[in-house]
Amino acid sequence: MVCALGVGATLGHVATAAKPPVQQSALWDWTALTASPTGVGQYRQIFRGPTVTLDELEIHATTLNPGQSSHAPHKHPNEELVILASGTLEATSNGKVQRLGPGSVIFNASNELHAVRNVGDVPATYTVVNWTSPMTPREAKAPAAPAAPASQAAPAKP
Repeated sequence: MVCALGVGATLGHVATAAKPPVQQSALWDWTALTASPTGVGQYRQIFRGPTVTLDELEIHATTLNPGQSSHAPHKHPNEELVILASGTLEATSNGKVQRLGPGSVIFNASNELHAVRNVGDVPATYTVVNWTSPMTPREAKAPAAPAAPASQAAPAKP
């Protein structure tokens, strides 16, 4: 009996994977961040990992060249904030399009279509803060297919 308990306890320990450490308070100096070129500007990864309250916190900064979009309009299960530091963006958020300048903030809700495009004459730099929590949907919601009008419905089989 004692031997069985010892083996069970050991197996339980082996089966439990160690969780990555959660992020503690931190400071990131802009001048120390590595800027990686993209086809439309630059990208700086600031942080990606778990926190005490979030499954994952991801922070990056993008510098978008004039006339460029970071990507096509898209949506995802996580929510995100976009904070514009400099330049001028045209933001699309859930069907609404608006021109925004420095200091503007965009909140993109879960599974809502969004995108940004630099409509200014100089590069636009913004920080994106994404997060997932236990409440984040685990996959994107597929749009419901429209119901066929009764006149177009297939006839019932006998």
